[in-house]
Amino acid sequence: MSQKEIKINPKYPSVTDLRNRAQKRIPKFAFEYLDGGCNEDVNLHKNTAEIREVELLPYYLSKHTGSQMKTELFGHVYDAPFGIAPVGLQGLMWPNAPEILAKAAFEHNVPFILSTVTTSSIERISEITEGKSWFQLYHPAEDRLRDDIIKRAEAAECPVLVILCDVPTFGFRPRDIRNGLAMPPKMSVKNILQVLGKPSWAMETLKHGQPNFETLKPYMPKGLDLAQLGKFMDQTFSGRLNEEKIKPIRDMWKGKLVLKGVANEADVEKAIQLGIDGVIVSNHGGRQLDAGESTIKPLTRIAAKYGDQIKVMMDSGLRSGPDIARSMASGAQFTFMGRSFMYGVAALGAKGGDHTISLLKTELQQVMEQICCEEVKDFPNHLI
Repeated sequence: MSQKEIKINPKYPSVTDLRNRAQKRIPKFAFEYLDGGCNEDVNLHKNTAEIREVELLPYYLSKHTGSQMKTELFGHVYDAPFGIAPVGLQGLMWPNAPEILAKAAFEHNVPFILSTVTTSSIERISEITEGKSWFQLYHPAEDRLRDDIIKRAEAAECPVLVILCDVPTFGFRPRDIRNGLAMPPKMSVKNILQVLGKPSWAMETLKHGQPNFETLKPYMPKGLDLAQLGKFMDQTFSGRLNEEKIKPIRDMWKGKLVLKGVANEADVEKAIQLGIDGVIVSNHGGRQLDAGESTIKPLTRIAAKYGDQIKVMMDSGLRSGPDIARSMASGAQFTFMGRSFMYGVAALGAKGGDHTISLLKTELQQVMEQICCEEVKDFPNHLI
């Protein structure tokens, strides 16, 4: 695939600009679901703040022949060292969002990870990406359902299966509770008025229809109301992973297997013993444990200790090209972002995915050229 031409809307030259525009374009309940963390949002803010404490060293007099962002990961050479993280309920935040982002990721040759609980199906996203999208499995309570979803991901030619370990409980998110978006969700008069105040979002939602858990549709009883949906989700999924739950997945899945949500060295040690191919150091975007560490701290320790034994990747808190550079310098071999891309789509609709990827590529390229870093693998040489 030839490298995608970089195009950026000059009105929105930062993720902060996209976030501000998104806030004006989508209902408050949808924006707060996207934007918020858990409890008092301590870890949400700490994630980005502590990434930005990392400093890079430029070598201005070195012989520099140009910088190259291409990165090999699991046998595929991607055009940049970042991808789109799995996000639930994407179609609630902007209609058709997973398809918009999957298409942009495919065209830019970066990975897109589809969440089990988002609003497009495994099959549809695989069709858009020609079998290059990754799939993130939210662990089902029943083996039968687990096996069927894994078989569908295999049939869709997903090269990488991501299993989630950081949702043993549902995060306590005050905004979502106030907005009626806790399980079971409710549409209050207040929320309906918010929808009426965002006509472009409302019209797109009418055009694409009410968002549904498309991957889960075959397993859901017909005619569920919203209250029954909450009960179904609680009964169907068990977010708590352990070694005994991972072993049969590793036996069944022939592609690359990644564990997402790792936050300490002991879990990485177990992942290596279980034959897992990669870990994503993550705290779920600060949405699960307010009293935990930011992602950059365990990432630094894990990469130093295990980076030569397993692929060490990272998400949570990254919002810019310089943030990607800081994380790579700290030992990440690849990075993922969720909110940044959702801000882009909520801000710019069908053009949001292309714009946000282009923006991040441009920012990252500038950092590499500025510090005289020729290849992504050389970032650790620039860590102060």
